[in-house]
Amino acid sequence: MKETETTRNRDATLDERAMLIRKMEAYEERYNPELRLLRSPFSSPGYHTTIREAEFIHSTRDSLSYALGLLDTELERYEQRAFGIIGKVVSLQDTDRSRDTFGIWSWFYEEPLAQMSPPDWNWADFCGSRLVQALARHGHRLPEALREDMIQAIDNACEAIIRRNVGPDYTNIAIIGALVTRIAGEQLGRGDFAEYGLQRLQKLVDYTRVRGAFQEYNSPVYTYIAILELSKLRAETADPLVKGLCEELLDLTWRSVAGHYHPATGQWSGPHARCYETLLHGQGRAFLQLTTRGAVRFFDWAELPYEEEWYRSGMECPAAYLGCFTDPAVKEIRQWYEGEEKNGTGRYAVTFTTPQYSIGSFTHSDFWNQRRPLLAYIDNSGSPVYLRLRCLHDGYDYCSARFKSRQSQGEVLFGIDFITNGGDTHPNLDPTGGVIEAEDLRLMLEIGGAQEGVTVQAGEDGALLVIGDTEVTLTTWFAAFSACPDPKRSLRWEMLRDERGLHLDMILYSGPRTGIHFAKLQQAAFVFSLDLQRPEPGSQPLVERSGDGLLRVGGSPDGPQDFSLSLVPGPA
Repeated sequence: MKETETTRNRDATLDERAMLIRKMEAYEERYNPELRLLRSPFSSPGYHTTIREAEFIHSTRDSLSYALGLLDTELERYEQRAFGIIGKVVSLQDTDRSRDTFGIWSWFYEEPLAQMSPPDWNWADFCGSRLVQALARHGHRLPEALREDMIQAIDNACEAIIRRNVGPDYTNIAIIGALVTRIAGEQLGRGDFAEYGLQRLQKLVDYTRVRGAFQEYNSPVYTYIAILELSKLRAETADPLVKGLCEELLDLTWRSVAGHYHPATGQWSGPHARCYETLLHGQGRAFLQLTTRGAVRFFDWAELPYEEEWYRSGMECPAAYLGCFTDPAVKEIRQWYEGEEKNGTGRYAVTFTTPQYSIGSFTHSDFWNQRRPLLAYIDNSGSPVYLRLRCLHDGYDYCSARFKSRQSQGEVLFGIDFITNGGDTHPNLDPTGGVIEAEDLRLMLEIGGAQEGVTVQAGEDGALLVIGDTEVTLTTWFAAFSACPDPKRSLRWEMLRDERGLHLDMILYSGPRTGIHFAKLQQAAFVFSLDLQRPEPGSQPLVERSGDGLLRVGGSPDGPQDFSLSLVPGPA
């Protein structure tokens, strides 16, 4: 795409240094001069930290990001504060080579490494990246003693990263570890670090070339981090080979982002292998606006929620893909992402978009709360509505429910069954052994976003939703769940509205707390379709039981089998 007058004018409005200075000024009240650290509201994903309740904490990683931002402003008034923060965080690194936590940091000042459960070895990468960028950009400004302490801390972090040696299937840590070791090697004259960083990046490129996508397929948060960190590495390295490898991965990544963006709803189409928020909010929107230089526009530039990490990162969407962010074309993406593509075990992701909606699905998935195996975004008079399929055990996403599907344009035929060797709230951290205690177990089609004007009619065989100009048909083709039968309740979709908003639920069990032994169930499987393109009258899939305990599902009696489900739960 050639540069246009509009593009030049748009670029001219950007003053990222002014944005950075505003960001640093906004942090002023959070700086703790006694500890020389940045104070943050406490939040936790529920693992690594043993802290359960706290109003504030002091994050090592966030404090280093703040210090780097202060230095990047080039303002003399911030210099000593930045030096003090860096010195404090460096002093918190584990420097005892006899421990397996050598070279890493704890998350929080309030919680030493020995108290974490377990420590997070990613902190060698996260903290090391901030230190090595500060050294590369501002090493000439650093007091000599601090500079020597930073070099030692970077050495320690590099050793920890190399010793751990994560594989290319851990995309973001593979990238950040390559950044730390490669730039440290270039800055410090350490050929061993530099060579390791190059080889680590090369392994990621080789691994990704084969699949055409990252392991964390189409993840809004992980893709954003990959773009940010690859851009930093490209900007900081002096090696043309490293720059070229970064360029290759960045082109692949931006092609995916542009292909999945849905202009009418301003959303990142599914399916998502990892996702924290189903609707794009502040950081995600600001990232897209900044990197497309306003082709996607959510904020006035003066109000854009800028992140200090973006400064001098070089993040920018290639011109070749900018048109995808505004073009409402009908298109389909069908991407192999896991398994063996040629022997029939390959797993695929499918996304179909029109000017009114996008719908995406995985052929195989679990229901971990970070997955979005079936996800649609629909334009509701200029505002987005989303449909997200979930399976909930006592209100939380149940990982031992399994999703399989076949998608054809805007219609998804999908099934759900259960495994006995999976986890409850996490795929493998809390195995159930096939038994759970439950007061409630249900399937849910969550209807989120701008719900005004949305109508829902639920009946015995499914439901009809009208969202803006789009009709959505949810049809039940097979439903069996023999645990805790309630003769007064049939397996049907019911419309509910509560503090979670509007949703369609199929209640599998609700009552006194009881044990559900999945391996003892005579049958537990479901087949549905979700159609956004008005199904043809009389059309229905083939759903038949076989003698081997499977439920075979196909598009039509004459067509091939699309997938099979286990009627009786068992090991995956």
